[in-house]
Amino acid sequence: MIDVTIVTLNGRHPRIHPSAFIAPGCRIIGDVEIGADASIWYNCVLRGDVNRIVIGARTNIQDGTVIHCDSPDGRHPEGFPTLIGDDVLVGHMAMIHGCTIEDRGFVGLSATVMNGCVIESDGMLAAGALLTPGKRIGSRQLWGGRPAAYMRDLTDAALADMQRGVAHYVRNGAAHKAAVEGFAEDGAAEG
Repeated sequence: MIDVTIVTLNGRHPRIHPSAFIAPGCRIIGDVEIGADASIWYNCVLRGDVNRIVIGARTNIQDGTVIHCDSPDGRHPEGFPTLIGDDVLVGHMAMIHGCTIEDRGFVGLSATVMNGCVIESDGMLAAGALLTPGKRIGSRQLWGGRPAAYMRDLTDAALADMQRGVAHYVRNGAAHKAAVEGFAEDGAAEG
């Protein structure tokens, strides 16, 4: 991988499925697991230094996103891992911290999800929204604003669009992976 930093920390090494695409510029640290056909796009940071981060199969984490977690303390003995399910879409420049995003969840561009939050399956946080600690977005709900609040339920068409987006990112991730790996091989042959 070109210009990807993968760091073992406190005896924990990132576990990345061979089919996943990790773009140049990414930093993946500590207790991080990335599933099959997932894509972590350019210049993302996934820092599993004080708890764990799980990224499910076919999930995409788009460019410039930061994902972190929170350590255990007296009030929260398990801390706040970041658990992201399968087929999740996370938009560019999102901030994801110590939360759970269930299968087929959606986080819009530049949105923030804070400790203890849950986005249920097929739930959506709109672009630019701030989901404050401990909030729960229900299945098929759209929340938006700063702080985020319920806006409306999602239609079947909106959910189908989200799944088309997942399929697009699986294909696009495979194309970028092939291009990046081909560039690395070409560069090695020229050197």
